[in-house]
Amino acid sequence: MNRKRWTALAIAAALFIISVLVNAVGILLSDKSETWSKNWLSLMEDSFSEEVIEDGDPLKKIVVLEVNGVIEDTGEAETFFSSSFYNHQAFLKMIKQVKEDDSVKAIVLRINSPGGGVVESAEVHNQLLKLKKETKKPIYVSMGAMAASGGYYIATAGDKLFASPETITGSIGVIMQSINYEGLAKKYGVELVTIKSGPYKDIMNPARKMTDAEQEILQRLINQSYEGFVDVIVEGRKLSEEAVRKLADGRIYDGRQAKALQLIDEFGYLDDTIAALKKEHRLSGAQVVKYVSDTPWSSLFGVISNNAKPETEASELIRLLSRPSSPRLMYLFSE
Repeated sequence: MNRKRWTALAIAAALFIISVLVNAVGILLSDKSETWSKNWLSLMEDSFSEEVIEDGDPLKKIVVLEVNGVIEDTGEAETFFSSSFYNHQAFLKMIKQVKEDDSVKAIVLRINSPGGGVVESAEVHNQLLKLKKETKKPIYVSMGAMAASGGYYIATAGDKLFASPETITGSIGVIMQSINYEGLAKKYGVELVTIKSGPYKDIMNPARKMTDAEQEILQRLINQSYEGFVDVIVEGRKLSEEAVRKLADGRIYDGRQAKALQLIDEFGYLDDTIAALKKEHRLSGAQVVKYVSDTPWSSLFGVISNNAKPETEASELIRLLSRPSSPRLMYLFSE
């Protein structure tokens, strides 16, 4: 590492140690040691600072909220160790911070995502709608290289959608996937023993073929989630249900096709989206910021991760196999 990175690491480590000591002393003096874990988690997760993108009036701000990667709540402490990928709980807290900050006058939702979980996408969409309803703050959407499936789902909460002609969007639909290794298991003499309380407890068991009854059960779930997707597009884009169903067959569209189908409003990149928001909502001279994690861990592990060696294929395989693989409903474009 160069001198600048070592300096950043030293400062981050010092701040971390100081913050731990201050919190520990405070807890001991106030005799509230039972709240230690809550205070610690609050210190680690709840704080966001503002990184200025464009200088301007700090009492009249536009906040850029970034959705990068798969919209999924993994349950891992990603806030501590990474800032480059989507973290569901942290993003919801950013929405809350935008809602409560009176100096924030508008939001740009910057999306670069293939989609993600049905539940997480719906939760983000719902919170964005609440933000607009309760604060009247406009939300403009800037699509990056991709805003597909769940990425497009949350985009429909925006007042105006911008994309480049090359942006990949669409993929409107629901998917649930698993594997069937029954033939492979038989070839090598591997037998999966299952003891269950009911006939459908091991639905989508990868060691056997799915029954017609099981497929019907899952198809009903898929259809219900699909109906929800259609509804948010009808409401968000002011299109007829018939028109939405014709284009919502799972296919992807580029920006040109999306504009012709009224899935987006204008061509433009992030700068164009910000400029339009300023012009159309009398926000000339507004300061443009984005939220970044403001904890000692974010700086400390940011420096470490930037200099860490990439994972080997073996370690990546172990990581994937160690994670739960239960099938789930997804608004996801899967290449």
